Order: sequence, then C-alpha cells, then structure tokens
Amino acid sequence: MKLLQLCAATTVLLAAQVLAAERTVTLDVPGMYCEVCPVTVKKALSKVPGVSSVNASYEKKEAVVTFDDAKASIDQLTKATANAGYPSKPRP
Repeated sequence: MKLLQLCAATTVLLAAQVLAAERTVTLDVPGMYCEVCPVTVKKALSKVPGVSSVNASYEKKEAVVTFDDAKASIDQLTKATANAGYPSKPRP
C-alpha cells in the first residue's frame, strides 16, 4: 500500500514538472528614456519568482524575459515593470 502511495505521489510530482514550461516573452517598454533605465527594468523583472533571465535593451525599448510559466505569468511581468515606473506590454 505504501509503495502504491509513493508511486502515485511521484507521478503527480513528475506531471507537475512536465506541465511547467520555460517560456520567453518580449515586452515592449517604451518608457525607457536613458541608458540606466534597463537596469531598473531588469531588477524589477528579476524579482518575479520563476524568472530565470532578463535582457533589457534601451536601444530597442524592450525586455526579453525567460520564465517558468508555472511560477510566473506575463501579467506578473508587466505589473513588475509598471510598479518600477516602466509600463510594458507583450509583443504579439
């Protein structure tokens, strides 16, 4: 019986890991007006749980974010930039 419970628990944990996927999204951040702005945007996005990498560019006015979609959402990412003073939206 305990072996059956252990197998079931392991299956559930593995299924949860399979359902979670690493995603990459590009956010338009038009309010970046100087070369220091991307540092602030990157720090804000990096604090969102599940974010594994951020590349923010002043020249392109964008942030490319890689995140675990089981832990973070695009909505959380855009809220993080807005809370830092840089409203953003995902590119289509």
